[in-house]
Amino acid sequence: MVHEDSATLAEETSTGREAAKGGRPVVLQVLPALETGGVERGTVDIAGAVVEAGGTSIVASEGGQLERHLMRAGAVHVRLPLASKNPFVMRRNAGRLARVIEQFGVDIVHARSRAPAWSARRAARRAGCRFVTTFHGTYGFSTPFKRAYNAIMTKGELVIAPSQFIAAHIRDNYGVDPQRVRVIQRGVDLEVFNPARVSPQRVIQLANNWRVPDDLPLVMLPARFSRWKGQALLLQALTRLRDLEFCCVLIGADQGRAAYRRELEKLIARLDLRSRAFVVDQCNDMAAAYMLADVVVSASTEPEAFGRVISEAQAMGRPVVASDHGGMREQVLPRVTAFPFPPGDEASLAEALRQALRLSTSEREHVSRQAEAHVRANFSKDKMCARTLAVYRELLGLETDGEAGVASV
Repeated sequence: MVHEDSATLAEETSTGREAAKGGRPVVLQVLPALETGGVERGTVDIAGAVVEAGGTSIVASEGGQLERHLMRAGAVHVRLPLASKNPFVMRRNAGRLARVIEQFGVDIVHARSRAPAWSARRAARRAGCRFVTTFHGTYGFSTPFKRAYNAIMTKGELVIAPSQFIAAHIRDNYGVDPQRVRVIQRGVDLEVFNPARVSPQRVIQLANNWRVPDDLPLVMLPARFSRWKGQALLLQALTRLRDLEFCCVLIGADQGRAAYRRELEKLIARLDLRSRAFVVDQCNDMAAAYMLADVVVSASTEPEAFGRVISEAQAMGRPVVASDHGGMREQVLPRVTAFPFPPGDEASLAEALRQALRLSTSEREHVSRQAEAHVRANFSKDKMCARTLAVYRELLGLETDGEAGVASV
């Protein structure tokens, strides 16, 4: 169900204060929009987990392509202009969110992005409900103003970090007491990212759509088209592998960065990689894409807060070549399931790719088994959701099962 604004909200749910007594709170998650991305997918996952646990889940955002998944999960979506950084709009959003909180009887407000977090905190204080944040990235803090703006993400009564890397970052740069931090690493949907559930027909259809050669090893980099994601670095590295047979696919949505996509296409031509490298639009069947790939690359030049592509690829049994920094270090078994390389180092990336492409059949099978088992044991969506619900229970003073845990930083 979608509400265009808080003025149209109906009293369709039990009051949150009463629901909390039974351990089934009303949770409002707040973020700018519901387009593609780890933050957005995580929001949908948690919304579904709250509903499945018997609670009421509300998400406020400007909407987007993941909105239908939210509806399917049984959550309520409220459309508000939460992507705006205009101070006047942010102040008005606080009032709008306060009305949402009041009419749905919200127990917990969970802020997932900076601009809406400023509004959400003001609304939560006004309503007297609990406030939690997820600190999703390192953010830029080159000026005192930017640091102060970012600091809203440390103002939750509890602060969720998606990796030990981020937990250390907020401790070292914002002085947050580690006792207030809960590390909850992002989770992979193992029902979707399961090799046994991907039919050969899906893989063949994707290969035909992309028109990639079916007799060459495929190197794949899935990421939105942004310079720091390392697409250009990968293309440069591929020029050092002309003695090997391969093709490469860069998958991503330009999200308004059409100029950068055109720049990548020109770089492919300039490097004489037109018969080996291709740029394709956002893929709607990533599980099949991973099955099609022989090597999955994460070449980010800046550290990822987590980088779920790495866990998704491993869940599908694929070897990973990844920049050795950020949340990546917490996800892989180096030299077993992944080939790390120094960030931004073109020559080292090329050498890591060479090693991955030269794996024998038996070595590849060993990597596949180890990678799948590693993700299933440590990075499932179910584990992420259980730990987040444990944080909600902790905020409300309800019993927890110890899933959340204090950040070990």
